[in-house]
Amino acid sequence: MVKIAIDAMGGDFGPGPIVKGCIQALKKKKFTPILVGKKSEILPLLPKRYRDKISIVECDDVISMSDAATDAVKRKESTIYKAIELVKNGEADGVVSAGHSGATMTLATLRLGRLKGIARPALITFMPTKTGPRTTILDVGANVDSKAEHLVQFAIMGGCYSQYVMGVKSPRIGLLANGEEKSKGNEVTKEAYNLLDGYKGFIGNVEGGDIFNGSCDVVTCDGFMGNLVLKTTEGVATTISGLIKEYIRRSPVAITGALLMRKVFKLLKKEIDYAEIGGAPLIGIKGCAIVSHGKSNAKAMENAIYQAIAYVDTNVNEHILEKIEEYKQKDS
Repeated sequence: MVKIAIDAMGGDFGPGPIVKGCIQALKKKKFTPILVGKKSEILPLLPKRYRDKISIVECDDVISMSDAATDAVKRKESTIYKAIELVKNGEADGVVSAGHSGATMTLATLRLGRLKGIARPALITFMPTKTGPRTTILDVGANVDSKAEHLVQFAIMGGCYSQYVMGVKSPRIGLLANGEEKSKGNEVTKEAYNLLDGYKGFIGNVEGGDIFNGSCDVVTCDGFMGNLVLKTTEGVATTISGLIKEYIRRSPVAITGALLMRKVFKLLKKEIDYAEIGGAPLIGIKGCAIVSHGKSNAKAMENAIYQAIAYVDTNVNEHILEKIEEYKQKDS
């Protein structure tokens, strides 16, 4: 049975929503949760019938959002350090944390190590499309500056995640640029295009709109650009919903049409809501780490746990190793 280590103290709202999300997940999935945190605060939140199904690892030190990510390496008694050590020591198969994202990524990379052939891990997020299946985008924040070789590795890892975890039979992989032509993009993306040219599933450059129109399944980009896409998408849905609300207030005549539009944008907000997605997998490390939003509610934590289980169950890391090796042999 899959064992998931969960940083029970890392979120903005303490252990309450984390424990609740864990219990909700247990109602639907068979797995072994290991909560890392203050037992005195966790235990009262656990119904008696679940206490024999959940392990608790006692830990008092919590890395706050104001702490530097590099401090996490020294704080070996912190909840996130101990949770990741459980994975490193083989006592857990994956880790989920809504705590300090920088600390989680730093520790997961340093303590678990990178997969062979992967220079930099990447964060994944998922965007809705008009055709139904979500588009997998990476990197969305783990790396601000990336070389062409990193974008190639992101493409390969994203293709594996899309195929084996998301269930896309033959993922179409696009390189995010400012135009579809091969000549578009900066020097890094142009070089990455040449390196990816001929790789199975690579469809060339894609633009921002292609993320949502269903024309590709995976979009590879550096973390700076990916994070801008993520934050802009979230902001657009929120802003337009607000504008529609204001329009209704000013023009009662248009209430019916405006209400319908507002409903549409509420559905869009739901599609990109972090609670619906759960968290961002950090792909490219020896193990599984799901980085959740600090404001995660119980539903978000529940979905993050499902992500971790799916990541482990599909052996996506083994598929990445195979694809990286195939790419190297083709390139040599």
